[in-house]
Amino acid sequence: MATAPAAAPGKAGAPGANAALLCFGGVRHERLRPAPNLFSYGVYFLRLPLRTLAQQAGARTAPGMRLFSRNRFNLLSFHDRDHGDGRTPLLRWIDDLLQSQGIVDATGEVWLQAFPRVLGYVFNPVSFWFCHRSDGALRAILCEVRNTFGEKHCYLLDTGGAMPYGVELSAAKIFHVSPFCAIEGGYRFRFMRTAAVAGKPERTVARIDHDDARGPLLQTSVNGASCVLTDRQTLRAFFGYPLMTFGVIARIHWQALRLWIKRVPFHRKPAPPTRELSR
Repeated sequence: MATAPAAAPGKAGAPGANAALLCFGGVRHERLRPAPNLFSYGVYFLRLPLRTLAQQAGARTAPGMRLFSRNRFNLLSFHDRDHGDGRTPLLRWIDDLLQSQGIVDATGEVWLQAFPRVLGYVFNPVSFWFCHRSDGALRAILCEVRNTFGEKHCYLLDTGGAMPYGVELSAAKIFHVSPFCAIEGGYRFRFMRTAAVAGKPERTVARIDHDDARGPLLQTSVNGASCVLTDRQTLRAFFGYPLMTFGVIARIHWQALRLWIKRVPFHRKPAPPTRELSR
């Protein structure tokens, strides 16, 4: 079982308390050895309150919007089949998963953080499911990791109770992501949140560091400032970050080429884990 961090959802009346959010920020990735490699770039991502959306008529992500859609094509969109098992309604899927792992008190809001589709295309290296108790305390986090081979693995972070933000969690690495990293060592997670105050937006940070037997190897973070998802913000994202999700997969391959040129050791892809969930 992992150690854990945590949070509370937005307070009533605050942006994000019951609205779908679009967050603008960046990704940073640094390899420390054997050949240093650092890159960062701007991104935007969604934070969706799944219980609230399930209660809305037609379960629409953003009622009244013209440029963002759920489960159909648009400039930006979110498709349920991109997450979970691809078949089961998302809220039922996460509730069933948590209950199968003995987590029965995550009955509050579930915030899903993920990239949207851009003109129908998306690749999510990692998505985060922030699962809360009915009193608003963060209860568990599910990290849904995908690789470029079409495989998926979920790391469930659970301490057995409420988890405050900023606490470090850990999990053993068992899933192949990059051919330039062996399946060994573990991950250290930290999730941080600054609530919206005095006109300043809510800010979130997710850090995932990979350590091997020699110590820290990779340091990665995703951060963003939240705003309510609207047509105006959709246009800001679409034109401010052109074809962002196409760029995600392009950058993955470009950085792989850079590591190959730097002669970083290459590891053949192993068979995926027999189970899609680890704790």
